[in-house]
This record gives sequence, structure tokens and C-alpha cells, in this order.
Amino acid sequence: MSHFAHASAFVDPGAQVGEGTKVWHFSHVSSGARIGARCSLGQNVFVADRVVIGDGVKIQNNVSIYEGVVLEDYVFCGPSMVFTNVKTPRSAFPRNTSADYLTTRVGRGASIGANATVVCGVTVGAWAFVAAGAVVTKDVAPFALMAGVPARRLGWACACGRPLGDPPPGRVACPDCARVYHLADGALAPDAATALP
Repeated sequence: MSHFAHASAFVDPGAQVGEGTKVWHFSHVSSGARIGARCSLGQNVFVADRVVIGDGVKIQNNVSIYEGVVLEDYVFCGPSMVFTNVKTPRSAFPRNTSADYLTTRVGRGASIGANATVVCGVTVGAWAFVAAGAVVTKDVAPFALMAGVPARRLGWACACGRPLGDPPPGRVACPDCARVYHLADGALAPDAATALP
């Protein structure tokens, strides 16, 4: 096998798991899930049918990735963060078919902190940083630094994760990795010469 699954983990027949991916203790990958290469699924992770996970994704302990969620390459999901997939759940009126699930997309390189909640139907932009405990109810711009309940933008973050604050118009360089960004139409964007992973 090209991936590793701990003896206590279940990877159902039909699941696609990429080379070098590790599935740790008590985790469960459902039959229609697609997981890329070099991912790490921590203890007690659940991946539902028809979930799509890119390459290099790190999912910490106690995270459930429900149907309708798409995680692009290099996404980080902190311990016990939560995705939902139904907007108006009711036990008495089950909504448990693919048609009921809203798509939630987390863009390349984005990080979601421990115990954060991402409500279904939103897009978290590439390289965004969602703080621990935040509740995301609306789309998040690329590179946005989000915190609070509901989550609000507190500034911007570099691709390396360093908070950049809310820079004035013009260019800002990350003090840690020297990547350069500029504000364009109210959003942060990397300069053309700035390489991103």
C-alpha cells in the first residue's frame, strides 16, 4: 500500500488515499472519499463519502469532514474544529441526501484553528487564517485573518502564517519570510514576484 493506516483505523473499500498519507488511530475514511498525497489524519478523524481532500493537508485530532466539504492543497484543520453541511438540520425532518448538503470549500494553504466552526456553504479563501474558536458564517477573503463569533476580519496574514495587520495602501513585506503583498480592491494580494508554496 502507498499510504499508512493504523491498525485501529478503517479505510473503507473504494476510498482513494494518496501516496504517503497517514491515517492514525480510530479514524474512519468512507468509501467514496478522495484524499491526496502526503496528508496526515490525526486520531479520531472522520472523512465522509464524496469528500475531496487535496495534497499535503493536515487534519488534527477529533475533526469530522462531512459530505460537501472540499479541502484544497496544504489546508490545516486544528484539533476539534467543526464543519457543518446542512443549513437547517432537524431530527424530525431528515436532510441526509447529497442534494441536501451545501458545498464548503477551504482554499489552498488556509488554516482553521482549534475549536473553530465553519458553517456550510461558505468559501474560505486561499492562505486565510481562521483563529481558534472562531465561527465562520460568511465567505472569507484570501489571506484574511479572521477571529470572533461571528468571525470578522482583524487584518491579513502572510502565506507563512505571520499576521500582517491591516497595512496602509501600498506594499507590505512579511517580517518573517520577506514575501511582499499589496492591497488591491480592498483585498490583500501577493506581488507578481512573490512565490507561494
